[in-house]
Amino acid sequence: MLTNKQQQELEKMMSGDLYDATNNTTLLDLLTQTQEMCHDYNQLRPSQSAERDALMRRILGKTGERFKIISPFFCDYGFNIEVGENFFANTNLVILDEARVTFGDNVFIAPNCAFYTAGHPLDVAQRNAGLEYSLPIRVGNNVWIGGNVCVMPGVTIGDNTVIGAGSVVVHDIPAGVLAAGNPCHVIRQLDEK
Repeated sequence: MLTNKQQQELEKMMSGDLYDATNNTTLLDLLTQTQEMCHDYNQLRPSQSAERDALMRRILGKTGERFKIISPFFCDYGFNIEVGENFFANTNLVILDEARVTFGDNVFIAPNCAFYTAGHPLDVAQRNAGLEYSLPIRVGNNVWIGGNVCVMPGVTIGDNTVIGAGSVVVHDIPAGVLAAGNPCHVIRQLDEK
């Protein structure tokens, strides 16, 4: 249960406005707690499925009944992450969840993918002062994300879409498409022959 002060700092962090990410002991304490749980998760043996499942349900804000995340896994806060039913993430998933990260049902994520809600100002003085901002990421239902994909702050990926390996997703991708590249762009509709 969060204190009122923790709740206020989290709301500031999740607002999309600049906030102090470097000197804010409230946020740093929450970050450390989650890092500890991720460390514990990553130390569990693959055969310890019940323990792994229980700990991941403690880390994440919301899960479906069926999901699997292969170690190692890293996130910042965890409680800002929601995964739908039949979610699968392969090894080395990184989620910087300073803002909400929502995955729909039947989402498949290949190895070495990253979802970054946090960003830093272009202004050097603000950046050096430890300020950052965060914007939510939304991934729809029935999405497949290839290996080594980076999804940047504020992006929405529509239902029934495939993101090709190695893509850097810097803007919204519509539903029902194959998209790839750096920057990621629509290659074609998936209902085309």
